[in-house]
Amino acid sequence: MHVNEISGQIVDAAIHMHQTLGPGLLEKTYQACLAHELRKRSLHVETEKEAPLVYDGQHVDVGFRIDMLVADEVIVELKSVEHVLPIHEAQILTYLKLMKKRIGLLLNFNELRMKDGIHRFING
Repeated sequence: MHVNEISGQIVDAAIHMHQTLGPGLLEKTYQACLAHELRKRSLHVETEKEAPLVYDGQHVDVGFRIDMLVADEVIVELKSVEHVLPIHEAQILTYLKLMKKRIGLLLNFNELRMKDGIHRFING
């Protein structure tokens, strides 16, 4: 499956979930439900995936974890916040760089309309 098809499936699943659950729940709730939705669509989903940090040639264990890696291609960071802040955007861009992935989605479920909470990022 092409990376654009994967990200399209993620967005579609997030919108479907949001229509069912609505805003205001904890991030972990959305993570569990989105992982379930994506697995129903036969996509491989890893949650709380370690993002390795190599500094000066050394692996540094600092416990960075991304919310989801879908089909080993798309990083998904989930939020349930009033506003997406620049630090949230910086976070996903850093994860894309660390994981050497091209596409990332930042999904904020604390919106009245899910489409307002979807942010797509490209590494490089």
